[in-house]
Amino acid sequence: MVDLKPEKGKLLIAEPTLTGDVSFNRSVVLLAEHNKEGSVGFILNKPLEYTIGELINEIEIPFQVYNGGPVEQDNLYFIHKVPELITNSIEISDGIFWGGDFEDTIDLINQKVISEEDIRFFLGYSGWSSLQLDKELLSKSWVVVENDYDSALIHKSSEAFWKEKMVELGGDYLLWSNSPENPSLN
Repeated sequence: MVDLKPEKGKLLIAEPTLTGDVSFNRSVVLLAEHNKEGSVGFILNKPLEYTIGELINEIEIPFQVYNGGPVEQDNLYFIHKVPELITNSIEISDGIFWGGDFEDTIDLINQKVISEEDIRFFLGYSGWSSLQLDKELLSKSWVVVENDYDSALIHKSSEAFWKEKMVELGGDYLLWSNSPENPSLN
């Protein structure tokens, strides 16, 4: 499980030793793209204090917004599992799609055709330049795992998601699952 290569649709689990990085400490990232030009992903387990209605006046439903990563945090992104409703979306893997026609998405949310279990919004994204993620993997900053949740990942993940993944990894990772976020405060 720990020796997987990064690929579109896989999850990156921040190593417990990645404590000094405010953006990625205890993060679980869905890789939306990984190729020779670089990688793009979205942090799944860092909810923000905003709802989508506070950011987009046209949306009347208060869906939670998440911190997608440190890049372009003034832009809104979304993943979903309803490509039959949201046109022009890109398949990430196993029923998870990225983006699409935003105007149609707004209308479908307001009509309650799309629920919060179908879609997840992010401010910003996580990005790596060519070979940057590979270098971070060599330096043991991340563990690559399969997305065993398929499209259920959209509503599965929460703030406790990193801890759950540490428990699943077992071994030495199990010890980290109950450690404080800043071990120096222990």
